[in-house]
Amino acid sequence: ASPTATMLADTCAGCHGPEGVSYGPATPTIAGMSAEYFKTTMADYQKGDRQSTVMGRIAKGYTKEEIALMADYFAKQEFMRYPQKLDAAQVEAGAKLYDKSCSKCHDEYGALADDDAGILAGQWMPYLTYTMEDFTAGKREMPKKMKKKVEKLSSSELDALLQFFASQQ
Repeated sequence: ASPTATMLADTCAGCHGPEGVSYGPATPTIAGMSAEYFKTTMADYQKGDRQSTVMGRIAKGYTKEEIALMADYFAKQEFMRYPQKLDAAQVEAGAKLYDKSCSKCHDEYGALADDDAGILAGQWMPYLTYTMEDFTAGKREMPKKMKKKVEKLSSSELDALLQFFASQQ
């Protein structure tokens, strides 16, 4: 018998949490992620085009059909956000930077799954930090529009933006 979407998704729970809601600060919540973004991300892991610790190896174990089942499953789950300890002044500064630098691609303060940029709003701060470090170090390719914006920001401005995204409830 073929595995069901739930059976496949359950294999992700060890890191990404039940139904894709992460309790681990360095691991993203994948619940609510668009199915298209999930499939693209997994394909990038399979090809080695996306930096990872273990996902590159894990992704290679799934077929396109299995990935599609998981993508549809996680897209239907609710993204849950947990309060985090953040610097209020940084969050406020990040809000201003968001309007100027990020709002055109990361809609609704980074909460919209359908913009196919991943959900940033409410993700764990350590995860957001590690991901931005991968982008700025060239370990993960930045879209050209994003690269132009990020290159203009200082490290403290980037931190403020990430704190803003993490603060979204």
